[in-house]
Amino acid sequence: VQLQASGGGLVQAGGSLRLSCVVSAPILSRYLLAWFRQAPGKEREFVAAIPWSGSRTYYADSVRGRFDISRDHAQNTVYLQMNNLKSEDTAVYYCAADWLTNTVVSDGSRYPYWGQGTLVTVSS
Repeated sequence: VQLQASGGGLVQAGGSLRLSCVVSAPILSRYLLAWFRQAPGKEREFVAAIPWSGSRTYYADSVRGRFDISRDHAQNTVYLQMNNLKSEDTAVYYCAADWLTNTVVSDGSRYPYWGQGTLVTVSS
């Protein structure tokens, strides 16, 4: 499984960004896709997750209502639409993949596949 994240950048507080993660895997329907982030000096934290089927979505409390995770079958891509960004959203964002059998979607240690990070900087 290979994941390629992109879309980070500098944005003012209150603005929006959309991150993309292109996923390469033999059978995508077997996977759960997620976004995590790590701010400077802090531990990695869960942001959002979605099974490739799109049957449901999961969000951290800190982003629920502002961020939206989705996937595009035709593009083999998972998106993270980030709205009303705050300075505390500044971090390196990573996409990750695990098997659908994952029952603790917010635990990054369970994900065997990771993409490179993309930096999001929110200026206040």
